[in-house]
Amino acid sequence: MFSTVIAGCMNWGQWGAKFSTAEYTSMISQCLDMGITTFDHADIYGHYTTEEEFGQAIKNQPSIRQKMEIITKCGIKMVSPNRPAHLIKSYDTSASHIRLSVESSLKNLQTDYIDSLLIHRPDPLMDPLEIMGIVDRLKAEGKILHFGVSNFLPQHMELLRAQMEIEINQFEISAFKTAPLYDGTLDYCLQHGITCLSWSPLGGGKLQAEEKDESTRRVMAVAEILAGEYNAMPDQVLLAWLFAHPANIIPVLGTSKPARLKKSLEARSIHLTREQWFMIHRAYLGREIA
Repeated sequence: MFSTVIAGCMNWGQWGAKFSTAEYTSMISQCLDMGITTFDHADIYGHYTTEEEFGQAIKNQPSIRQKMEIITKCGIKMVSPNRPAHLIKSYDTSASHIRLSVESSLKNLQTDYIDSLLIHRPDPLMDPLEIMGIVDRLKAEGKILHFGVSNFLPQHMELLRAQMEIEINQFEISAFKTAPLYDGTLDYCLQHGITCLSWSPLGGGKLQAEEKDESTRRVMAVAEILAGEYNAMPDQVLLAWLFAHPANIIPVLGTSKPARLKKSLEARSIHLTREQWFMIHRAYLGREIA
């Protein structure tokens, strides 16, 4: 369904690199050449502009669409000049909003179908039956192929799964964000065969921060030691820490640098021992495990 590493597009546009259409085209081409075929979006990225910018690259070179998988997310309504009707930030998982979001994403991405549609956040007002109905219709129309969620805890997934299949959950997990190890998220996904995607798999900028907190310094010290053993980079070791989990976690890398994406692919060849995995985890905790 997905490549072994996913290119996260959130920072390619107005929220980051501000790619031109030519730069989008080049970045997509380089990703495809190295075997990264999955691209992660959300309707809100770049204040509702990044999908359209990415879509211009597809419009200019339509043949690339068949070589890729596109993930996009909906359900968050941001306050933005591009959405003047939104008075406050809110969540909306109504059938009408999901329909509107999908139709908009299809138009912006210059495609007839979305490979995977995710609900971006748990909505306190979500109606599982209503979501099931619209997802079934969109699948029947060929507009989405797969359905999943993002940032859902086990109780949220259970609520939806009572009515429909969930194939994917994208949530934050890294050596610096370990709650899903203990709150049941990974266990639930393993139990029900739900594909796990990790956003911020390297801590969301913690590695680049000039002032690192104590736990980050401890984790990095261990990662640097292990990197020497594997002739690798510390961030590759931290990705290998994710890859070691039996849930087969797929990282969504938010970088706009092709070289970093290539290094992330190479991390697949690093196989940490259990003790090395726990060395990193102990460094984050700042203590021995119980």
